[in-house]
Amino acid sequence: MTTPSAPNQATPPNRSRRIVSLTLAVIAALVVAFFVFANLYSDWLWFAQLGFTGVLTTQWIGRSVMFVVGFLAMAVPVWGVIQLAYRLRPVYARLSSQLDRYQEVVEPLRRLAMWGIPVFFGFFAGFAASAQWETTWLWVNGVATSVTDPQFGLDTGFYLFALPFYGAALGFASAVVLVSLLLTGVVSYLYGSVRVGQRELRISKAARIQLAVLAGLYLLLQGASLWLDRFRTLVEPGERITGPGYVGANAVIPGQTILAIAAVIVAVAFFVTAFLGRWRYPLIGTALLVVSAIVVGAAIPWAVTTFQVRPNQLQLESQYFERNLNGTKAAYGIDKVEKENFQATTEAEAGQLRNDAESTAQLRIMDPAIIGPTVRQLEQYRAYYQFTNPLDVDRYTIDGQTQDTVVSLRELNMSQLGDAASWQNTTLVYTHGYGMVAAAGNERTADGDPVFLEQAIPGTGFLTDLAYEPRVYFGESSPTYSIVGAPEGTDPIELDYPLGADGGSDTRTTFSGEGGPSVGNVFNRLIYALKFQSEQILFSDSVNADSQILYDRNPAERVQKVAPYLTLDSDPYPTVVDGRIKWVIDGYTTSANYPYSTGVSLSRAIADSNNPAPTYALDDINYIRNSVKATVDAYDGSVDLYAWDDEDPLLQAWQKVYPSSLQPWSEMSADLMSHVRYPTDLMKVQRSMLGVYHVDDPRSFFQQDNRWTTPNDPQDPATFQPPYYLTMKMPSQDEPTYSMFTSFIPASQGGQARNVLTGYLAVDSNAGSESGTKREDYGRLRMLVIDAATTVPGPGQVQNTFDSDTAVSSQINILQQGQSEVLNGNLLTLPVGGGLLYVQPVFVQSSGDTQLPQLRRVLVAFGNEIAFENTLSEALDTLFGGDSGANTGDETVTPVDQGEGGATGGGTTVPDGDYAAALQEARDALTARQAALTSGNLAEFATQDARLTAAVQRLLDLESQGQGGTASTTPTPEATPAG
Repeated sequence: MTTPSAPNQATPPNRSRRIVSLTLAVIAALVVAFFVFANLYSDWLWFAQLGFTGVLTTQWIGRSVMFVVGFLAMAVPVWGVIQLAYRLRPVYARLSSQLDRYQEVVEPLRRLAMWGIPVFFGFFAGFAASAQWETTWLWVNGVATSVTDPQFGLDTGFYLFALPFYGAALGFASAVVLVSLLLTGVVSYLYGSVRVGQRELRISKAARIQLAVLAGLYLLLQGASLWLDRFRTLVEPGERITGPGYVGANAVIPGQTILAIAAVIVAVAFFVTAFLGRWRYPLIGTALLVVSAIVVGAAIPWAVTTFQVRPNQLQLESQYFERNLNGTKAAYGIDKVEKENFQATTEAEAGQLRNDAESTAQLRIMDPAIIGPTVRQLEQYRAYYQFTNPLDVDRYTIDGQTQDTVVSLRELNMSQLGDAASWQNTTLVYTHGYGMVAAAGNERTADGDPVFLEQAIPGTGFLTDLAYEPRVYFGESSPTYSIVGAPEGTDPIELDYPLGADGGSDTRTTFSGEGGPSVGNVFNRLIYALKFQSEQILFSDSVNADSQILYDRNPAERVQKVAPYLTLDSDPYPTVVDGRIKWVIDGYTTSANYPYSTGVSLSRAIADSNNPAPTYALDDINYIRNSVKATVDAYDGSVDLYAWDDEDPLLQAWQKVYPSSLQPWSEMSADLMSHVRYPTDLMKVQRSMLGVYHVDDPRSFFQQDNRWTTPNDPQDPATFQPPYYLTMKMPSQDEPTYSMFTSFIPASQGGQARNVLTGYLAVDSNAGSESGTKREDYGRLRMLVIDAATTVPGPGQVQNTFDSDTAVSSQINILQQGQSEVLNGNLLTLPVGGGLLYVQPVFVQSSGDTQLPQLRRVLVAFGNEIAFENTLSEALDTLFGGDSGANTGDETVTPVDQGEGGATGGGTTVPDGDYAAALQEARDALTARQAALTSGNLAEFATQDARLTAAVQRLLDLESQGQGGTASTTPTPEATPAG
């Protein structure tokens, strides 16, 4: 008997293919994991090198803990309700054919879904919770402020720390319960616990209990949220103010209390239904709750507003306006402004500025926003160097005298390397900038150039005499990364600074500090090769055992990473402190939760002609403090954080979150203390608020009859005029001090704006020069309220007077002859001589490729009188009857193009137009020719030399014709090529 052969069995899956697929998946996972590890490990190395590992670990721990909490808080309840709904399903429920089909589809995936759905929601909840770790940590570490709100009598710390956390926690809990309720309904429906048919809804007892309890929990949470909304009204903007007014305090808040209690009652009704099985009462209660919310939340406030408040608004709202005035002033630090009624003098008389000679002596005629091209032409030396634009301002003590300065660092400009931009050059050779340039803010040369107090490569000047470290490895324009360092005795390869015309004698150096993580071992090199996507880091022979990698080199970026809770000032500035170049950066703690404080858009308040609107993570704020002063060493990148406002409750809380990351301000050296200043952005925010909140009377606040605004920049009417730093004396001060000022004009009403001064604000920006001692007057805000009986022109009106004056415009036309253009400098305002003095330097530059702005004239105005002369000293003397009594920084200067006469409001004598034009043409040609020689462009040199020869010939012809003008000094430029 033969056995029939078995049928051919199906070919089993290809095991090798499965193994290959699994292997590839594992390899891909390992690669992704290694990239993640590389990123985390490089962060660890960076923070460890700076000594701020505590900041990084705090963030890692905070995010991880909150992720786990969020994951479990969502996944566990969701898993539980799905399991309950499934296990308590009716066994013999009669299902419709449609539900049968649904179950056929769902059942094969049931086990996966019962675990996968909780994990899915858990991951989303975990990520959402991890984003709130700072809110949670601030709540845990919150402090009391000893200031209570006027509505509930709660400490303002509750609003700063607890209210945001409670809101986030209630929102998260509501989402968990709502997801659980929806999933319970879906599972119950799929498995017959909830049946809909024949116009009736049938719910099993188990499903009823589960659904009713979840619904009751959700309403309890909504009741808690409504109760919390009572406190939120103190930080929410209303029609006129932030915080509740009469309607809010007497209708909205009581209504929210009623609704919160009603929500709890309805929640109890759902709990009762869970056991008694009657749905009618909780459903009726829910409907009544919705109706009550409409009536209490909208109808009653509308009725109170319409029939009670509007007819009697000032009487009923005054106390709430006063709350807003007090809360806003306290939140922005403008509650202690010293106001003085100022009856400005508008008549100019001889000797009027004699008592203010020290203030006029430091008037800045070198505009840092204009002279940048001049500094570049004179001090850049090589195309691969650059300076910031605009330049920064600072002050130094030189020979016992305080000197206001315009400063900038000579940083790298890698985009100018051209064909030389190889990896080795950009990473190993061109690693740092070199030196600081400092010019006197109140002085000029005879040619109209800055007077340099520190300049050149290698440096010469008062800073070089102090033997400071000039190398700039960490700056605003540093390369993305550089690799530096080498064993002792190794030939240096870093370009230190250039010497000679062909670079053959350039000096070389080797970085000797601790500026970045080590890449001296293969593993670290691999990590950074992955981070920067550069295999050269791994294979270059120039990377040695002592090599370090410098990256994240922008000073503001470094401070932001080690102090992520700070909002940084948009104007970091360099200064030489204790023999090192230090970047000084102001840091702010901000919040949007200060009770009864009106909010402001940070980006809009800070934007002006020098600073386009920046972007911020928290843009709408209603509280700000300059809580931290930070420094970054330009050589080794070390960061120091000083707790400047140690009474700030937000900073106190953050110090508990990040312990030992800040030093007390008393640890600042005397040299550093002498260079910190009141921050620009804080002043801009404060002036934005003072436009409305300079008043103290609720009636004036209600009537809005005295609203101010910041004047637009006369040179850029679409933006605000920036505040300026000056050494000056306010009328209430005994002596001048380093200050920052801004001015105010009436706010536009109905499109009609008057450009007259209504206020003048100055803040004392001098912190002193003693270690561990902060000068008492630092940060004091002094406001001059211009008496309405006196009309003082505003900046826009003064600029219009300058531009329309025929005597001035005739000289401007002469200055614009040939290929020249006139640039108006910063329009400064100074309270001197019993009034307000305007000063504006006027620069002339070529409109060609070689731009070298040079100071040619100075415009001044006092009252309705103006003067336009070659120097500030001459202009003031002309304006004030021949002898102003003022001291200036340009008294001893005799400009090369100075004429015997100048322009004033009453007439002028000007040099002959043809002669002046020919002279300017010669000067422009000489400047362009020298620039061509410096750059090695012989063709351009020849062109400009021919142009210069023609201009000189024209001057000689005019001289022979007797048209030499009235110029007292007219040196003839050399017409032959330089050797």
